[in-house]
Amino acid sequence: MSYDHYVAICKPLHYGTLLGSRACVHMAAAAWATGFLTALLHTANTFSLPLCKGNALDQFFCEIPQILKLSCSDASLREVWLSVVTLLVIFGCFVFIVLSYVQILRAVLRIPSEQGRHKAFATCLPHLAVVSLFVSTAMFAYLKPPSISSPSMDLVMAVLYSVVPPAVNPLIYSMRNQELKDALWKLMNGFLRKL
Repeated sequence: MSYDHYVAICKPLHYGTLLGSRACVHMAAAAWATGFLTALLHTANTFSLPLCKGNALDQFFCEIPQILKLSCSDASLREVWLSVVTLLVIFGCFVFIVLSYVQILRAVLRIPSEQGRHKAFATCLPHLAVVSLFVSTAMFAYLKPPSISSPSMDLVMAVLYSVVPPAVNPLIYSMRNQELKDALWKLMNGFLRKL
């Protein structure tokens, strides 16, 4: 999405050539291959662990940190290696998104009309909102100190980063639709009048 916005705003005349079907297929294949490889590495590591503390998790889906708690062997070195690989992939994506949006910001600030700048920012804000929501909840879930960790907190954080961003994604992207804004405003006013 960030590359799409970058090309649409910074190189609009080259949009058809830079984002043709071939480029989209390559980007989708790279994203799927990276996700598949990362998942495969974590799955292979998880299945190679002997579990001696039972097989019941405190989660409703298999989170890697929860599975590692059930292991009777010290898998910290392997998990650190896998975490480094995963963080490198995530950092690469994050840098790509940041660089794209820095270029977009530079291009938008050069647009002479205020209406043009507003339209360009309105194009980018939904994507930034969804990415920020996902990254912030995932970072808090995985980087919080163990001292504030509890099974119920881990469960809430897992739901936050895995369910909330996809659930609000359609709402965020459709907020550019005036009819939806009007309907939402009408619903909120009706709800507030009942209070």
